[in-house]
Formats: sequence, C-alpha cells, structure tokens
Amino acid sequence: MFENLFSLDGRVALVTGGSRGIGKMIAAGYLAHGASKVYITSRKAEQCNAAADELSKLGTCISIPQDLSTLDGCRALTDEINAREEKLDVLVNNAGAAWGADFEEFPESGWDKVMNINLKSPFFLTQMLHPTLKAAASDARPAKIINISSIDGIRLNPGETYSYHASKAALIYLTRRLAARLIRDRIVVTGIAPGPFASEMNRAARDFPDELAKITPLGRIGVDEDMAGAAIYLAAKAGDFVVGDTIAVDGGHAYASLPGGEA
Repeated sequence: MFENLFSLDGRVALVTGGSRGIGKMIAAGYLAHGASKVYITSRKAEQCNAAADELSKLGTCISIPQDLSTLDGCRALTDEINAREEKLDVLVNNAGAAWGADFEEFPESGWDKVMNINLKSPFFLTQMLHPTLKAAASDARPAKIINISSIDGIRLNPGETYSYHASKAALIYLTRRLAARLIRDRIVVTGIAPGPFASEMNRAARDFPDELAKITPLGRIGVDEDMAGAAIYLAAKAGDFVVGDTIAVDGGHAYASLPGGEA
C-alpha cells in the first residue's frame, strides 16, 4: 500500500533553469530517485552542457540550451522535447530572473525582463507542452507541473526588487488557476516557494550563509536535499493529492518568523 511513494521510476522530466542552483538540485534529486530521463535547459549552452555531463553520473540527463524569455524560445524547446518524447511526466518551471533598483530609478527593462521569464514563460511553456503532459497523465498516475516561486511572493523582502516580488506573487496565484483548469486532464499543478538557498540568484545565502542562518528560524540555510526532497514529493505518488498549493521551503521565514526576527 505504501510502496514506491517517492519513486520516480520511469518518469521523464523537464527542468527549466536546470544547469545551476535550485533547478540543478531538483534535477539531481529526480535522477537519484529513479527518473528515467531528465532534460535540463538554460540560456547558456556551455553551462547547460557541463551540468548535464555532471548530472549524468546519476542517470540520463540531457541538455537542451534555450532562452525561455521569449515565446519563440518556448516554442523551440517544446518542439525539441516533442521530437524526442511522446509524453512528458513532469515539468518544473524554474527558470527565473531578478532585478533590484531604487524605486525612483527602477527601469522598464528590469520590469519586462523579470516578468517575461518569471511569469509569462511558465504560462506559455505550460500551454505549449500541455498535449505532451496530457499524453502522460492518467487517473492512476497524473502528470505534474511544479512552478518555482519564492518566499518573496508570500512576504516582503527589504530589497527593492519590485518586479521580482510581483512576478513571484503572481506565479503563486497562476499556479492555483492552472491547477483548476488542468486537473480535468489529470495534470496536477503545484508550486515551491524557496527561501535561503545558496545560488547565483540568492547571493546573500551564497556569500553570507552564516549571517542569514542567524535570522532563519531553523538556524541554517537550505541545502540540496531540502529542495530535492520537496520537489521529489510533489512529483511522486506521495504528492498526487496536493493540488494548487505552493509549499514554502525556507526554514521558517514565511510562516514561522515573528516581527523583529524573533524565533
């Protein structure tokens, strides 16, 4: 009855932004838990290819470099996946961007870049890959879409990252709306809101982990297993009945921090 709850045996997954940081953590976790094939994509081909070579020590990992900030890029990736696979079991919309600037000087370019990659692209890539995901879905084994948001979409960050805050909050609500539509096709849509993980995007966690650990209720920043564990749970049978929710994986920042940073 409780066998294979966290197994991804035979599953084919696509992780956008999978060459580094959170995306790479998720891809590694999927391979370690039996995924038959994990595709990763990122804008920089050399970095994407190198990551796939490294991850291939765990299982079959294939690099498809692509810039997903445009619809043409989303179409190109969809065409490449469909040329290789008849069905797709798991889509992780992780590719993202951030921009910080003073309110008085915040530029249109910083708005458009972040909104395009963080919000527009997940929607249209999901739309384009819908038939491929639907082909994998069944009552017994739904297909999965996992949108990677941020705790900055749940609570405020002191940084002036206006478009990032807005895009991640919107992605959480988009996750709910997509879940309501796609569940009829037995495609389960959920999300993860990461907190402090050392990555290129989260430079505070990367460069000042000890300082950030002190203001994290759990007393440390996130490690690879924390992110992989949540993503495996949602992609596997264990997470089949979780629909539309976005789980904060953040050591307590979003829901267990008292005013003034007291634990």
